[in-house]
Amino acid sequence: MAQSSQRDPFLDLLEPPLARLAGEFARLPASNSPLDDAACRDRMAGVLDEVAGRMGDNYPYFHPLYAGQMLKPPHPVARAAYALAMTINPNNHARDGGRASSEMEIEAVGEIARMFGFTNHLGHLTSGGTFANLEALWVAGQLAPGKRVLAQEQAHYTHKRITSVLQIPFGTVASDRFGRMDLDALEDQLRRGDVGTVVATLGTTAVGSVDPLAEILELRERYGFRVHVDAAYGGYFRLIADELDEPAKQAYLAMGRADSIVVDPHKHGLQPYGCGCVLFRDASVGRFYKHDSPYTYFTSNELHLGEISLECSRAGAAAVALWATQRLLPLTPDGEFAKGLAAGRRAALELDRRLRAEERFTAFAGRPELDIVVWQVKGTTREESSARAQGIFDRCAEADLHLALVQLPGDFFMGEPGVSRTCLRSVLMKPEHEDWLDAIWERLMAASAVVRK
Repeated sequence: MAQSSQRDPFLDLLEPPLARLAGEFARLPASNSPLDDAACRDRMAGVLDEVAGRMGDNYPYFHPLYAGQMLKPPHPVARAAYALAMTINPNNHARDGGRASSEMEIEAVGEIARMFGFTNHLGHLTSGGTFANLEALWVAGQLAPGKRVLAQEQAHYTHKRITSVLQIPFGTVASDRFGRMDLDALEDQLRRGDVGTVVATLGTTAVGSVDPLAEILELRERYGFRVHVDAAYGGYFRLIADELDEPAKQAYLAMGRADSIVVDPHKHGLQPYGCGCVLFRDASVGRFYKHDSPYTYFTSNELHLGEISLECSRAGAAAVALWATQRLLPLTPDGEFAKGLAAGRRAALELDRRLRAEERFTAFAGRPELDIVVWQVKGTTREESSARAQGIFDRCAEADLHLALVQLPGDFFMGEPGVSRTCLRSVLMKPEHEDWLDAIWERLMAASAVVRK
């Protein structure tokens, strides 16, 4: 990989705070570091140059022409804050492992909770959505032992896997042709009287559908179950709920009445991996986490985050990066962060509009609810349609446009119910995608023309 002669502005951003942080500990006696040895520095430089070359063997996740999976580059301030925190390498399990970063986590998580309408909440960061959902369902199992957890067909596979790990009975609810939970199918299962928790997904990972949370909460009043919201992907759209179509808007406005919520700041929240978040509306569920430690909880009478988390060691740097990002870009409906979400949604709606006008494609049954677009390539058979989708995917990649493939049932495209085929999928979650949509469309059309020949 050719080396650029230009200095990376990221280094200019990072150098002053690094110097400030070094000054905070200048009182300490000097100690040795591998960086003090010139020969060692040269060897490290050689290794890092090799790392840079190896890392070039990746998709360009950071670029707007990467529009496939849900990969959004961390904000520069998050990268810088994470690197700065790694000078200390705090551990947010106990206060003596991360005093400052623990406080920053509590503050940052509190801001996320307020975004959803939680006030007297319990919550913390996790390594990602999988572990956050595990904690939410573990608490649900403690409150309703032996009762089933239900999630719809398009919910993330992690729920079925997690309940298996936790040995909680699991059931699947049918989805409708828009990829949302079918309420009639849900009520059929609720009548059995053995359901402890219903998982409502706000932003399915395949098509970005939003389950009818408000209606599910109404059923809770009749049947008495917990409602857990898996908003790992779509949670931040709460900030622009008024700009969404009415069904999704009503679901987001109801989030504050859920029992627990999961969101992934390392998706739309501009954070490095891994950074998930779990929130409980009732802070008293902290009693299920209670445990003693002979050596980690003695330095402070204040809350240690390890006392409300199943995970032990956790990267305090993740909390520092999240805090810094939210300090720069507050979670407000009229702020720059929310405007970035709105830009991605506008890009998705425009791509969907163009797809519906193009005779070689069949668009999804409904408009995109968030910023994920899926479409089927027309063919005389299901096999031909799938083969053409694969061909377009490959040709687009050759032109540096990276899409994704997804298996979806035919009734999502007004076709044969229950019969899946390979479709194309694009996640337009970068704000820059709006400005790059013409370039994306040009490459898609060129690839499609080649495949049709």
